[in-house]
Amino acid sequence: MDTAKRKWVPYFFLSPYLLFYMAFGLIPIIFSFYVSLTSWDGISGKKFVGLANYKFLFNGDSYFFKSIGNTLLFIVMTLPLQLIFGLLIATLLYSQYVKWRAFFQLINFLPYIVTPVAVGLMFNLLFDWQAGFVNKVLIHLGIIDEGIYWLGDPVYARLIIVLMMFWKGFGYTMIFFLAGLANIPKDLNEAAQVDGASGFRNFWSITLPLLRPVITFIVITGIIGGFQLLEEPMLLLGGAGMGSSSAVIGGPDRCCLTTVWNMYDTAYGSTTRYGLGAAIAYGLCVIIAVFSFIGVKFQKGEQE
Repeated sequence: MDTAKRKWVPYFFLSPYLLFYMAFGLIPIIFSFYVSLTSWDGISGKKFVGLANYKFLFNGDSYFFKSIGNTLLFIVMTLPLQLIFGLLIATLLYSQYVKWRAFFQLINFLPYIVTPVAVGLMFNLLFDWQAGFVNKVLIHLGIIDEGIYWLGDPVYARLIIVLMMFWKGFGYTMIFFLAGLANIPKDLNEAAQVDGASGFRNFWSITLPLLRPVITFIVITGIIGGFQLLEEPMLLLGGAGMGSSSAVIGGPDRCCLTTVWNMYDTAYGSTTRYGLGAAIAYGLCVIIAVFSFIGVKFQKGEQE
């Protein structure tokens, strides 16, 4: 085989991936950007409107910034809890005093692999205001006299979503912290103990600084994953536990409307505006890209 033909061999083996990427990745991305510049309901013809959809995002009727604020609130309230409890449980499981370590790792990680639909429906049934398990327990203990309408109050609804995200995600952080703890040389901790350092001092001065790359990775992926939140709040606030308020998209006063939920409802829900939905998707893409860029720069600065 001559040199000219040999140069095309790698592209021949890459061609299946490139074709699939163009068909299901690149072309849909380009097409969705074109749709974001049009007014289209999916049935009639497309009408080119330029940047009108992007300008409408700054209008309060688009709920774009409200959904961004809700999503950021969930991330800010949930991510620190996941980091703290994930690190605490990982430290306990990594110690030599815990037996059945693999069993407890599995138990704590199981919520993460539960499907989002099942998680949303489960919490909906738990906090149902008429027949929910939480209300029944509280009434049985005499703490309340009648069931609380958990999903009908903005404060309670947001707290339930934070609890749901924390329960589902702290096992994910635990696994990464266990991997980070396993990579820390034991000689450092043993030398610190010989020098008289206490357990807390050892953890604060040696373990925690060496876990900084793991913490940075978890924070970046947690922010990106938080902005993709959709199924859990949608099933939580759209099930039987909402009663007559289930028709309100995003819960009471749209307090739990996430960015992806707003995009889904705009494009495929009550309004069927594909152009505006695509504009919301690209706005979310820019926000995720900014956070990813900041995270990568921060991680590179730590490595240097």
